[in-house]
Amino acid sequence: MNITAKKGIDYTLYRGLERIGERVGNTPLFPIERIFSKPGVKLFAKLEWEQIGASVKARAAYSIIRKAVLTGKLHKGNRLIDATSGNTGIAYASICAGIGLDLTIVIPENASKERIQMLRALGADLIFTSKFDGTDGAQEKAKVMAMESPGEFYYADQYNNAANWQAHEASTAIEICAQTKGEITHFVAGLGTTGTFVGTSRGLQKINDQISLISLQPETALHGMEGWKHLETAKVPGIYDDNIAHANLEVSTLEAYELIREMARKEGMLISPSSAANLVGALRVANSIERGVVVTMFPDDASKYSEVLNHVFAA
Repeated sequence: MNITAKKGIDYTLYRGLERIGERVGNTPLFPIERIFSKPGVKLFAKLEWEQIGASVKARAAYSIIRKAVLTGKLHKGNRLIDATSGNTGIAYASICAGIGLDLTIVIPENASKERIQMLRALGADLIFTSKFDGTDGAQEKAKVMAMESPGEFYYADQYNNAANWQAHEASTAIEICAQTKGEITHFVAGLGTTGTFVGTSRGLQKINDQISLISLQPETALHGMEGWKHLETAKVPGIYDDNIAHANLEVSTLEAYELIREMARKEGMLISPSSAANLVGALRVANSIERGVVVTMFPDDASKYSEVLNHVFAA
């Protein structure tokens, strides 16, 4: 594409995105072997922190920003705004800092101090909302700000932006199939914005419609998996498709926290609560089958969760 000839596109931002894109995706697949062993069954996790922004959200954030730049909606004359519980914000901030784009993040006030420090260090302007309203309240605030100042902001709206799940359909699914040599039989992932599960599942189904797709949710509305949604009590993201999952499992925060400790002691890996929760679900699936290859996602590591680690390892 002769990008310079297309009206409305900020070529400086586009060129910066092409460079940043080399740091998005292509994450390794880690075999879970010390805490799980069963003849005929293999279990793997994608180490999603090994990309820009140190989380799975790099994929969605990059896709959302790139699409907005290519359609002329995002340029040096305005600024990106979105609501986030933290990881998408850090991904946005890392990318925006790398291309010279202004960013406003709307975030619940109870986000971890590490995430807030990272966002500020990366140059993002922060707007805090009530911890009692969660990310739903942050979404509403971001939407109102964008509506009141349309010339100032481009509202990314990650919960309703198709570029979120499309990123995973175009990259995550393809990587998983290549890394398992097409042998994956089950994909297991938690629901937050739902982009990872929806997009990866759609991509996998295009390659092999025999792959089983299992979504995960916290067992209660009051849970400790930052970024996850209890869909029965939360605002359901517009990108969610409830026809995709073949099964949905509930995971408790206690199970996830216990697994953080076990992963550290047996696999030598410090993982986040959401990664541990994904693994709880994946282990449940792996233990329920006689043959197969189960793949889950480790969205991020434990580096942003000092309070969680203090709690887990003090017990």
